Amino acid sequence: MTEIKGWHVLGAFVLAFGIIISVNLTLAFNAVKTFPGLETKNSYVASQAFERNRQAQTRLDWEVGAVVEGGVLTLSVMKDGQAVEPLIERATFGRATHVGADQTPDFAFNGHAFTAPVTAGPGNWNLRLVARAEDGTRFEQRIIVKVVE
Repeated sequence: MTEIKGWHVLGAFVLAFGIIISVNLTLAFNAVKTFPGLETKNSYVASQAFERNRQAQTRLDWEVGAVVEGGVLTLSVMKDGQAVEPLIERATFGRATHVGADQTPDFAFNGHAFTAPVTAGPGNWNLRLVARAEDGTRFEQRIIVKVVE
């Protein structure tokens, strides 16, 4: 039987903490590398109009939903059971966690909903939508997209 010496214990500690530190550094590096960026440049300025904008958007009373089926993204905007055709100012279809797979759908309105071809695989997808109502009210929402395979 071999006697445990001081350098054995030191080696075990160095190895154990070396693994812990390298895993933490790897996770931190990947977290920073995949961070999509800021939502707003100045949160204080954005907060000043938040409640007013939220109330105006709520008054629109739109029901918004999105689904991808057969490579086609369908965005429905409804009010009182009727389709609404707002002006889409900006739409970004992508993953919730990173911007590497982001796409800008080219929507066409078919009388019932907006449709656009997209590339989507399994997992969590979002549609970040900025639209404008006929009365000029800005509608901004992040919609969770259901992907049907």
